[in-house]
Amino acid sequence: MDRINRDQYLSFLKNAKDKQIIKVVSGVRRCGKSTLLEIFRDYLGNNNVEERQIIFINFEDMKFEHLKSYTSLYDYITSLLIPDKMNYIFLDEIQHVANFEKTVNSLFINKNCDLYLTGSNAYFMSGELATLLSGRYIEIKMLPLSYKEFSIASDNKNSSQTKIEKYNAYLQNSSFPYTLQLTTENEIRTYLQGIYDSVLLKDIVARLHVHDVLMLESVVKYLFDNIGNVLSTTKISNTMTTNGRKIDQKTVEKYVKGLMNSLIVYQVKRYNVKGKQHLASLEKYYIVDIGLRYLLLGKRSTDVGHILENIIYLELIRRGYEVSVGKVDDLEIDFIATNANGVTYFQVAASVRDEKTLERELESLRRIPDHYPKYILTLDEDPEADYNGITRTNALDWLLKI
Repeated sequence: MDRINRDQYLSFLKNAKDKQIIKVVSGVRRCGKSTLLEIFRDYLGNNNVEERQIIFINFEDMKFEHLKSYTSLYDYITSLLIPDKMNYIFLDEIQHVANFEKTVNSLFINKNCDLYLTGSNAYFMSGELATLLSGRYIEIKMLPLSYKEFSIASDNKNSSQTKIEKYNAYLQNSSFPYTLQLTTENEIRTYLQGIYDSVLLKDIVARLHVHDVLMLESVVKYLFDNIGNVLSTTKISNTMTTNGRKIDQKTVEKYVKGLMNSLIVYQVKRYNVKGKQHLASLEKYYIVDIGLRYLLLGKRSTDVGHILENIIYLELIRRGYEVSVGKVDDLEIDFIATNANGVTYFQVAASVRDEKTLERELESLRRIPDHYPKYILTLDEDPEADYNGITRTNALDWLLKI
């Protein structure tokens, strides 16, 4: 299968090319970061950049094992630099190099070095990165395939599928790009198991020195089973202890943070719309890929509404929104999405054909005391409708729009 052009991310790299700033692409393992760099490398080659101007190192390739010391890496790169031309330096999965920032900061000083980094671990990709690279970088957070990207790629395999058939395949077969090249359910499960094991063992168990891996897995399964539900680490601890898996709240907190730092779980804070402040407790959690949820929980756990909610959440952050869960009086708003253009409110439901369900979703939005756009997104195959400024539309159409 041809490589999938991730246009949103590719545009980011093209726009930042040759600018005196380090370009960072972060994201969960196997979401397509390496492929993105390869596509961008080909783009450079097709736009008058000579092969000798490009230095490409993937630190998950044993061929570069000898460069995992920052001094060796620096010596190797500087030996290849062309003095009178721009040099494009790609450092893929740079977190494998201890003290990598010393090399990167030293190269950054050179006006003819254009630096591109990727990493899979948010310990490295978040607060620590800001300290290590001291404001010299811009970052784009990469996710696995969107529903739209998956649909376009799927058309190359089976163009007769309906929107909902593609959506079901997107959920069950996973949004990780490589799964599109796999043909059987068993192959997909094996591949996803490999991703899950890598994240759990390399990013969490090793980093946090976890001794009880089974307990960690219990926390993972609990979070995966409760996407879209209001939770606290105390509630998780109490529930698991009641079920015979005794664990204290601080350990749960450590595990949850590890999952978030490995970019496999996302925490969303709650926001009081009328009080205009974030609430201190009871967050919601969403996961990076629903295929991993099916892997761990099986297809018995088909909570259609919360799964759709998870997909919409990922799409909102993919589109550059900051996202909160809303509270207005005693009612909940699924998502408050904020960007430079303002605020948009979303309610998400599998179906609102039942009059009571529709009324409940409308009531939450009606109580918001402003006039920003408000949407209800559902899987109902019904014509778009307007309820005094609140738009009800098909979620899959919304996902395909951009």
